Parts: sequence; structure tokens; C-alpha cells
Amino acid sequence: MEDRVDLQRFQDALGYRFRDPLLLNRCLTHVSCGGGMEAHNETLEFLGDAVLGLVISDMLMRRFPDKSEGDLSRMRASLVNRKVLAEKARAVDVGAMLRMGKGEERTGGRRKESILSAALEALLGGIYREAGYDAVKPVVERHFAADLDYTGLGLDDYKTRLQEVSQRLYRVPPTYRLVRETGPSHDKCFETEIRVDGHLVGQGEGRSKKQSEQEAARRALEMLLQGQQQ
Repeated sequence: MEDRVDLQRFQDALGYRFRDPLLLNRCLTHVSCGGGMEAHNETLEFLGDAVLGLVISDMLMRRFPDKSEGDLSRMRASLVNRKVLAEKARAVDVGAMLRMGKGEERTGGRRKESILSAALEALLGGIYREAGYDAVKPVVERHFAADLDYTGLGLDDYKTRLQEVSQRLYRVPPTYRLVRETGPSHDKCFETEIRVDGHLVGQGEGRSKKQSEQEAARRALEMLLQGQQQ
């Protein structure tokens, strides 16, 4: 484990301080370290997945009371997939805090989406186990509330549509590049640009990389489709 100062900084970024250091240690221990079920974070990941789904569902229903069950399900899926969770984990530097076996360490385990997303879920499961729903809910809100501001959440996949249009018009896929990242770890702003066949076709900003990519794709679609109509 990292030293006490690093752990405190990490927990401050996460938004929760564990009372039980052994529980925190378990949340951050990958199964590659060995030991029994109480030694690593797999079962806490299982719990955290359920807790995260519940909190996100509650947030979505309160924010979008007129949406159908199908829309809410798609919106939730767009928020809690492995890529998004790994992104949230990187924002608070979960990778640096993990304990893992030497083999996993050598193969870049600290950067793997599967391990990072699982560790974040384990941390949420650990918070719930130690302090209950009222403690884990504000942590989830801290890291996911800004994503609910994205109006196309789970409903308009501009990246997929841009891929289709780009292939049809230019026979090449669009390329995405993160050009700027500003703000503190818990309140970042990302800017992405998109090029098709070497030409800049769209730029977008968002509170997550996914949001900035979707916004850039939306603007790129507008530009390409308007060009077709001229």
C-alpha cells in the first residue's frame, strides 16, 4: 500500500474516508495477490456493481421523470459501462493505489480498464458495507452527476452515426484526439477534436472524455451533412 499521506489524498479525491483501513486495503487488492475471498476485492466489486446501479437509477429517475423504462435503461448503461468506470477510476488515480501480483503488474494491470473499473466498484461496495446507502450515494453523485447534464445520454450515439457517414462519404473512419484537459480531478473539463481524412471536422467539450467525444461527433455530423446539402 502507499503511505498514509497518499491514502488520505486518494480518499479525499474519492470523497470518502474509510474508518476501517483493512477494508480499504481489501477494496484496493486485486485477486492476483492471492488469498481467500476476504483478501481481495472481487466480492466487494459484486456488491459495488449493484449499489452503483441502484444509485444511478435513482438519480436518473429523479432527473428524468418522464423518460420510459427503456430510455432509462439505456442511459444507465451508458454511465456504468467498463470504459466510463475506468475513466472515473483514473480521475482519482486508483491505479497507483492498487495492490496486485507481480505478473499482473508486469502486464500493465494498473492501466487495464477491467481492473480499474472493478476496483472502483469495489470501493463503492466497501463504502456501502461500512456506512450504508446514505454514505455511498453522495460519492456516486460526486463523480457522476455532471454526466447527467449531457442531454444525449444513452439516447443519441453520435459517434456511431459519424462512423457510418464518414465511411460512406470518405471510405475512412473518423479519428479522435483529446486536445485539452483542465480542472481538478473531481471536476475536469475535456476537449476533443475529430478529423476525417486528415481534415478537422468537429470539436467538443464535456465533463468526461465520452461527453467531449459525443459533442465533437455531433458537430462533425452537422458539418458533414450540411456539406452534402450544398
